[in-house]
Amino acid sequence: MKSENWFIRLEVAADTAEIDALQAAAFGPGRFARTAFRIREGVPHLPSLSFVGLSGPTLAGSVRLTPITIGTTPALLLGPLTVAPEFKNRGLGKLLLRTAIDASTAAGETAILLVGDAPYYGPMGFRQVAFGSVQLPGPVDPARVLIAPLNGSEPPSGQVRGGR
Repeated sequence: MKSENWFIRLEVAADTAEIDALQAAAFGPGRFARTAFRIREGVPHLPSLSFVGLSGPTLAGSVRLTPITIGTTPALLLGPLTVAPEFKNRGLGKLLLRTAIDASTAAGETAILLVGDAPYYGPMGFRQVAFGSVQLPGPVDPARVLIAPLNGSEPPSGQVRGGR
């Protein structure tokens, strides 16, 4: 793994086009049909909890958090977490993830939900949701539905919907 000196900052509106291009390259046109994208549809991500990683002047990755509700509990949906191919496997994704988790904790949030790989996200505090405890508005592999309870909260349960 090559060492980098990353600079992490809050996402700003001027980053949108570059982030959109990163997401398109990483997830392709089918991304809009995925359940996590459907939850985010029409719900803006939170600029105060969305970050970019820079390598010099180059936007190398991003992570966004979107407000959701699980049952009656306000929570966050993580994603997409995206790193440009030329910067993968250098620690940027995990640094962006840690930054987002820490900022969410400091903001008093109670949980972050995501659809992803447990081996990657598990070391950062995410665990598989109990089968059937969280219902998503579309098909998803239950083994990939992960949650990180924050601030001593219990994992919420119920139907997931975008917004609060």
